[in-house]
Amino acid sequence: MLYVVKRDGRRVEFNFLKITEAIKGAADEIGYTLKESELMEITKKVINYIEDENLENVSVEKIQNLVEKGLRDNGAKEIAQAYSNYRKERNKVREIKSDLMKAIGKIGIETDRDNANVGNNFSSKLLRIASESNKWYNLASMPKHLSKAHENGDVYYHDLDSYNLTTNCLHIPTKEVLERGFNTGYGTINPPRRIETAAELSCILLQSTQNDMFGGQAHPEFDNDLGCFIEPTREEIRNELLELGIEGYKLEELVEKRLRSRIHQAMQGIVYNLNTMHSRAGSQVPFSSVNIGLPESKDAALLCEIFLLEYEQGLGMGEQPIFPNIIFRVKNGVNREKDDQYHYLYKLACRVAAKRMNPTFMNIDADFNKEYYDKGYTPATMGCRTYLMSNVNGEPGTKGRGNIAPTTINLPRIGIQAKGDRKKFFSLLQARLDLAKESLLHRYGVLRQLRVKDLPFVAGQGLMKGSENLLPDDSIEPILKQGSWVIGFIGLAETLIALTGKHHGEDEQIKELGVEIITFIRNYTDKLTEETKLNWSTYATPAEGLSGKFIAQDKKVFGEIKGVTNKDYYTNSYHVPVGYPISIKDKIEIEAPYHKLCNAGHITYLEVDDCPTGENIMDILNFAYKNTNINYLGINFHIRYCRDCGTYLQSSDSKCKSCGSYNIQGVSRVTGYLSLDERFGPGKYNERKDRLTHTSNMLGYKNC
Repeated sequence: MLYVVKRDGRRVEFNFLKITEAIKGAADEIGYTLKESELMEITKKVINYIEDENLENVSVEKIQNLVEKGLRDNGAKEIAQAYSNYRKERNKVREIKSDLMKAIGKIGIETDRDNANVGNNFSSKLLRIASESNKWYNLASMPKHLSKAHENGDVYYHDLDSYNLTTNCLHIPTKEVLERGFNTGYGTINPPRRIETAAELSCILLQSTQNDMFGGQAHPEFDNDLGCFIEPTREEIRNELLELGIEGYKLEELVEKRLRSRIHQAMQGIVYNLNTMHSRAGSQVPFSSVNIGLPESKDAALLCEIFLLEYEQGLGMGEQPIFPNIIFRVKNGVNREKDDQYHYLYKLACRVAAKRMNPTFMNIDADFNKEYYDKGYTPATMGCRTYLMSNVNGEPGTKGRGNIAPTTINLPRIGIQAKGDRKKFFSLLQARLDLAKESLLHRYGVLRQLRVKDLPFVAGQGLMKGSENLLPDDSIEPILKQGSWVIGFIGLAETLIALTGKHHGEDEQIKELGVEIITFIRNYTDKLTEETKLNWSTYATPAEGLSGKFIAQDKKVFGEIKGVTNKDYYTNSYHVPVGYPISIKDKIEIEAPYHKLCNAGHITYLEVDDCPTGENIMDILNFAYKNTNINYLGINFHIRYCRDCGTYLQSSDSKCKSCGSYNIQGVSRVTGYLSLDERFGPGKYNERKDRLTHTSNMLGYKNC
């Protein structure tokens, strides 16, 4: 009788089937199908090697060495290499996680009280755990096949360091929270009575919410929610002037003048605060988004206008604000056409976008938006592209809801493994979708163990839908049923090249195949919603760091494949490759169908020269929104300015034309939000270098 000695010292009976499974798994890793006879032949070789050793006990490592030898001796060198790579990755994991398990397990339940100033929220826990160590803890705690799928790059569990601690993102019910007041943990904040206070508190809402979550936060009705605080401010100004004896027509004229000045101060405060105040223990400014453009009152329209003007002004020396992300919602009958009441706001938004790259724009006339808008539910989104409206467990809409957690599928790997066989591709895709589903249901099981007091602000103060009437020790499970569970994808372009030799920008039939693939994913998430009574959705993953991670893993296994792995990043979600020459019109028409399919979030970028006008941008948007069903659009160009004097420069300027300084700052869009050039990760750095300006034929756009 032969015994296998496990790494923890346990002795178990030898089982040759585990060798067969390991060989088959390594073959699957590279998309190679071994015949049953080949599997058994290699397995027998390994058994013979073990018998030759004439041992009573054999270690796991010894068996693995002999499996590698058996594969190589049988001529399966590629499979042997895949098996070897996996062993190396698993060994790294074991080395890192071994000493952390018990300590992190205790911290993840509740932070201790050694420091009275340390709370019990997400940010406080991460201070002690440290992001990287908690990733390994979570990988070690989940079923092995799930951790393996993440480690080898089949799928990716986003924000693994937060897997057991919190949820992703939230559309804040801003007006409702401000009108009732809130408590951040040290005392009650009363409802504001003037616009300046409301504006300041809106920033604190974003900051406090982010300390409880790992993703971004948004004000889904920024202009309407804060516009409610303008009339009380107006009344306050009027009463002050009446006390001074000012009456008649001069009174109202002066009231509006002073009111406008105070709104300007309030909006300037928001722009300044969201680019200076920090969250998550000082690690970043709040990842914030605001939705504007559909005012329900003249006061809301006034706030919208002044906010855009203040954002256009920029920071102290006119520098580019990075946050908030601004989403201007475009609607026929409200602001899109020249005779619409609020067309002047649309025109202003385009002018600001031509200078600042913000706002981005959302099409409320897209059919999937309009069906909700017509029923009284106004769609909103985030700069990180989070979108949700439908709700299988209650009223649809955005307020108090967000994506709970995403898992992303490495789509190009499936394309490579299918080796041109479309039937095999969809079979592999089905298996990866099942894996993604299992991972998210596992995460659901972990998160449901959290209590309201673990998310003291967003759950404890009732910002999250489903938290109503919950007590501090109650499970957050009702909240998990209100948000969205997200399956995302990356690299559709490379997937199509791996399958067919071309991407969807090059061939009409390939374009149809691209839509077919993402429709397959969407049908799967729709079916899951029916089966589980949770909100499942399809996500065009932003893939900021992931664009470089997946391709690096695939390059090791499959080598360099032209058009697929022979660069340093995979193309974002369903986008046409950034280095492919294509017109604005064609890019819009190719990517438009994916917006409806990706109901967890989506965006299309249009790369233009570094000096568009507001008219150029409006022409692009009007073409897109009047001729396609596209929704969320961002107009990209490279911003450069002098850090010393704030002067804006052209891309060809090597020094400041005003002060002669060489201290130049560049700003680009990453995956929905703006960032300083030097903060781009390796994948996105290389992607940005490859970006080509989209040609402007048929749209009247005049390049500078």
